[in-house]
Order: sequence, then C-alpha cells, then structure tokens
Amino acid sequence: MRRVLLLASAMVFLDLTFFTAIAPLLPTYKHDLGLSTAQAGILTAAYAAGTLAFSLPGGYIASRFGPRRTVISGLFVFALATLLFGFLKSAWPLDAARFIQGIASALIWSGALTWLINSYPEDKRGQVIGSALGTAVAGSLLGPVLGSLAASIGTEIIFGGVCVIALGLAFLAWREPDTVVTENQPLREVLHCMVDRDLIEAAIFVSSPSLMFGAIDVLLPLRINNLGGGHALIAGAFVGGAAIESVLSPIAGRLSDKVGRRAPYVLGMAICAVAMLVFAAADSLVVVVLALLITSLGSGLCFAPAMTLISDAAEASGLHQGYAVGVTNMAWAAAQVVGSVTGAAIAGVTGDAAPSIAIAGVLVLTIVYAFRALTPRAESEREPVPAEV
Repeated sequence: MRRVLLLASAMVFLDLTFFTAIAPLLPTYKHDLGLSTAQAGILTAAYAAGTLAFSLPGGYIASRFGPRRTVISGLFVFALATLLFGFLKSAWPLDAARFIQGIASALIWSGALTWLINSYPEDKRGQVIGSALGTAVAGSLLGPVLGSLAASIGTEIIFGGVCVIALGLAFLAWREPDTVVTENQPLREVLHCMVDRDLIEAAIFVSSPSLMFGAIDVLLPLRINNLGGGHALIAGAFVGGAAIESVLSPIAGRLSDKVGRRAPYVLGMAICAVAMLVFAAADSLVVVVLALLITSLGSGLCFAPAMTLISDAAEASGLHQGYAVGVTNMAWAAAQVVGSVTGAAIAGVTGDAAPSIAIAGVLVLTIVYAFRALTPRAESEREPVPAEV
C-alpha cells in the first residue's frame, strides 16, 4: 500500500507543479502576447476547464478500466501537452495545450485517488487523502520556481524536462500491479447517486475555496507585477503559500478522521474569508504576499476534509470511488474556471477589491451552510446503534 501512496503522490505532485508554474509566467505572456486581464484569466483557467470537461469521463475510465491504466493514459497525454506548451508562442494554441493538460489532470487524479481510496481502510481515508493532497500541494513549491526558471532560460528546455519525468512515472505505474477490482457501474445507478444530497453538498464544500483560488491565481501575480514585483517574488509568494498548505493538509486529514469533517473545514474557510478581505485592501507588496500566505493557511485546513466528504458520500450512496474523484475534479475545476475568468473580468473593469470582497462573502455563506449541513463529529465516532434482540 505504501508504494501505491508514494506513486500516487508523485503523480499528483507533478500535476500540481505544472498547474502552478503558470503564475510567474503570466505577466510575461500578458506582455509578450498582448493579452488583456480577461485573456490572462482564460489562459489560467484553460487547465481547469480541461479538467472539468473530463472529470466524469475520467471517473468512468477509472471505474471501468482500473486506476493503473487511467493514470498511465493521463501521464502520456500530460507529457505530450506539456511539450507542446513549451514550444508554442501564441495565445490560442497555448490555451488549447493547457486545456489538454487539464484533461490529463482529470485522468491522473481520478486514477491516483481511486487507487488510494480503495487500497486503505475507511478510518484512514481522511489521513490518506490529506497525505496525497499535501504532497500534491508540495508540488506548488516547485511549480512557481519552475515557471520562474522557464521565464529565465526558456520554456522549451524546462517543460521538455517535465515531459520526460511524466513518461518516467508512466513506466513506474506500468510496473505496479493494479490493486483495485474494476467495476462497470450502470449509468442509471451512477446518475441516481449523482443527485444524492450529501454528495451535492460535499461538492459545494470543495467548489467554494476553489472559486477563491481561481481568482487568486490570476489576480495575485498581476497585482504583484503592477506593484513592481518580479518573477522571483511571485514565485516566492506561491512557494511560501504551498509550503504552508503541504504541512497542514495531512494534519487536517487526520484531524477530520478524529473530530469530524466540519471543524477543520469551517476554521479553514473562516481564515480564507479574512485573507480575501486583506487582499481587497492590500496596497503594498508585503500585504499582498501576506494575504496569499493567510489564504494558504486556510486552504490547508479545509480542502482535505471537503474532498473526504465527497468520498464518504459516494460510499454511502453506493457510487464507485472513481466517479467520486470525478465529482471532486468537477467541483474544483468548475469553480476554478469561474473564479479565474469572472474574477479577472471584473477586476479588469473595477479593480481587485470588488471580486475579492464578493468571494469573501461566498466563503462566509458556505461556512453558515456547513454548520447546518455537517455534523460536528465523524461518522466513525458516533455512538453505535444497538443491535435488535
């Protein structure tokens, strides 16, 4: 099981590394390609849009053909799209390449998390998801550095190297035996499970902080650039935030197994809401970076419990875990797209304060809903129902 955890963690690490590598490159692409703020938002959101488009198909492939084949397919697509992204020099082809990378991401996450969830007992689910998420977020430590390096010495060399690493991971996955029995769940049953209230609520809890990060991923690099900061500062800010998340995510996962999903989730969301208000009022580089670090503190607490809620709801409704990961991808990706595109479009007209305050309001409303929808204790810690005599 440990080898599966290490391999799955390495794959999602690579995926998130490239996802966050765009941040230091965004000002350069904006300047060199003559992009508007909204167009920069589209470039950022294209990755999540690809993930959204292939979320449920990725879940189907993981459930029908097994996680190993799913991740290998995803890694091959990822390698090709990353190589193309390194050599392309115009806006729409770059958008298309990043969209294809998002499709690969859906396959990688669907396969990797399905592999993990079905390889570990239920009482360790939060811990395992938190560990994988923490490792993935650690990829954010490398991503901005990778993007900054690519901006300095060339995207062709750096992203060509990422392509080689992806192919190497595909080879390692091919050598690992598939540990999960595949299942062809009838479409009618899948659709019935998809409208389960607990699953929909869990998806909302994932999408709310994802909406915030969709906006942050566009607005923060451009704000730092406008205030006089360069590639190194943008990379450093995201690296610092990722370091916080990577440490907190496994802790939040273990905590959610012990005390329930609600407490760490609500605390994290409250911290994120404060961070967005700080960002709205920020007028210096120090405050902007501080806002990102506070945001990362909150997201490190809330994402693992939210993702585990989707897995819990799927198991309770009988939905295959491959589809559960697809729902997670869909909730994350849809919110990322909306946050990136809408946040950038509004900021281009009104400035950063308006979308930041609006997102803070969404986070607060989600907190209120979480208090009503979630129980304070983990299901596994509730008193057992006495057996009938």
